[in-house]
Amino acid sequence: MSTIDPAAWLRRYHPVGDTVPRLICFPHAGGSASYYFPFSRAVADTGAAELSVVQYPGRQDRHREACLTDLRELARQVVEAVLASDDGRPVSLFGHSMGALLAFEVALQLEERAGLRADRLFVSGRRSPSSPRREDVHLRDEQGLVREVRALDGTGASMLDDPDVRAMILPPLRADYQALETYRHSPGRRLTIPVDAFVGDSDPRTLVDDAGRWGEVTAGDFDLCVLPGGHFYLVDQWPTLAGLLGGRLAGTGPVPL
Repeated sequence: MSTIDPAAWLRRYHPVGDTVPRLICFPHAGGSASYYFPFSRAVADTGAAELSVVQYPGRQDRHREACLTDLRELARQVVEAVLASDDGRPVSLFGHSMGALLAFEVALQLEERAGLRADRLFVSGRRSPSSPRREDVHLRDEQGLVREVRALDGTGASMLDDPDVRAMILPPLRADYQALETYRHSPGRRLTIPVDAFVGDSDPRTLVDDAGRWGEVTAGDFDLCVLPGGHFYLVDQWPTLAGLLGGRLAGTGPVPL
């Protein structure tokens, strides 16, 4: 029997009702569930889905918990929370940056461990796992981590000027980068569901061509959407993104194995 408490892992900000699909969202490295609050409202306004946002250990109300540095273990625990909260509705997944890779691994584990298939996977601001690149951000000193956040123009980057804020934010950020950078994809593990990739046209870390390779990790349909902006393009385009996802989710239903 699982000891995972789904209420600790999943946040629901704008309940829509039990007749619409669930869309489970995964934050970026160093991010928390509240990042998706405006997206939750925008998706709720479309009536196409209801958001559940993953809250990783080690931040906000879970700040006393140890961060996880193994992406597959993080995915395993998310899968337990998703299964424990299952109410029979169709489920799709959306992840941005690190969250994209985590959502991919969760989708794989749902199929492999539980025989369940998500309806759709939406990935944003992250190259395909079939396009690996050696990275060492998690091994850098404090200033190196701060420089990376600033290079991505992350929301709240200016707050890192405050030493107390850095002491709170950098440990989970480093843990997330370790989970992200030590993950190794096995080419034989592929999804069977549709995948939609989104990327900003001026993202300094995710090239459009690399985002386009997400089609290599699924036997399902694939679509790539390029939007104006950098790595965090979505902050200025929540309603647009919600409309795009809502259109893809309209009319979806369970996909039997």
